[in-house]
Amino acid sequence: MGDFLEKVEKKEYTIVNLVAVSNLGANLDLFNIAVSIPSVEYEPEQFPGAIMRLPEPKMTITLFKNGKINCAGAQKESDIPRGIINTCKLLKEITPGLKIPTNPEYKIVNLVANTQLDLKIDLFNLATKLDNVEYEPEQFPGAIVRLFDPKISLLLFKNGKMICAGAKSEKEIVDAIARIKKLLK
Repeated sequence: MGDFLEKVEKKEYTIVNLVAVSNLGANLDLFNIAVSIPSVEYEPEQFPGAIMRLPEPKMTITLFKNGKINCAGAQKESDIPRGIINTCKLLKEITPGLKIPTNPEYKIVNLVANTQLDLKIDLFNLATKLDNVEYEPEQFPGAIVRLFDPKISLLLFKNGKMICAGAKSEKEIVDAIARIKKLLK
């Protein structure tokens, strides 16, 4: 019984990036925010959002005039609400009358994870046998496997390393790893 529990609790992947979206429910003055907060970059002629780099938790928050925000770079889900709350505090300091929630809701839209499949992969053979695989070694050393339902992209390398992108939950990552292992056998 102990062996089974150890296998269930041990993750076979590492989350390297979480991306979430939220809405602060207020219009934001991006120019004023960029002038007032040193960690904010705002170049509207190049991109319509202001980019804020938070040191703690380490992540990037992209702010838009309509109050929508994107949070990227978190390595665990608990960082997302902390990053949003820290952003709200900074915004309230420079615009005291701003009405934004103290604990805005968010939705995870992308999880990126790494894993090691512990096997060598013949990428050329994989690409010739499966329809949903792109492999052009002159341009990129890995094969791109596209899974559907849920829509997830897997980057596979010949040494067995895999990057999983597009998942919306950790369950989707676990399922994608199981599906690719089954395909490779």
